[in-house]
Amino acid sequence: MFEFDQTVQDEDKDSYHFVAYLPINGRMYELDGLKEGPIDLGASTYDKWLENIKPIIERRMQRYSAEEIHFNLMAVVSDRQDLYSKQINELKTQKDSLMQSGMETDQIKIIDDEISRCHSMLEREKEKLQRYKTENVRRKHNYLPFIMELLRILAKKQQLVPLVDKAKEVTKTRREQDKARKRKLEEKK
Repeated sequence: MFEFDQTVQDEDKDSYHFVAYLPINGRMYELDGLKEGPIDLGASTYDKWLENIKPIIERRMQRYSAEEIHFNLMAVVSDRQDLYSKQINELKTQKDSLMQSGMETDQIKIIDDEISRCHSMLEREKEKLQRYKTENVRRKHNYLPFIMELLRILAKKQQLVPLVDKAKEVTKTRREQDKARKRKLEEKK
């Protein structure tokens, strides 16, 4: 039987760390998990900080070759559900004040359409969050007992070895195709 031991450290395994860029009190800061403290990158207004930080991030990424490090960019943003809920409440307040003042029904119709759109977006966000929760459960689930039972059944029915052989053949074919593609690309250069 197999057992996966997550406590074993692999020396060759890639290490990951995060770098964050933040606008705080009119200054841009870099927070790098490998450095002792925050690095002040200069002045910037909150409205312009993304524009100002972009060349700094690009310079950092250019210091590494394309094959050396892989980058992922993430943004920390407000919860869209909160955003849409606030928009709905603001629109309802606008609608109420228009109705009390006896304003045009065209304006109220536009607001109603926007409220409907925000409700639709809010529902999409709720559905998306539910999908994320389901995906997380699947990622964290231990499939090892299922896999072991499947392998046992396939072996018992004498189907395991033919499937392994077929997988090896498919892998070999794909590698040959990849090599051929790479050769063609190199010839074009």
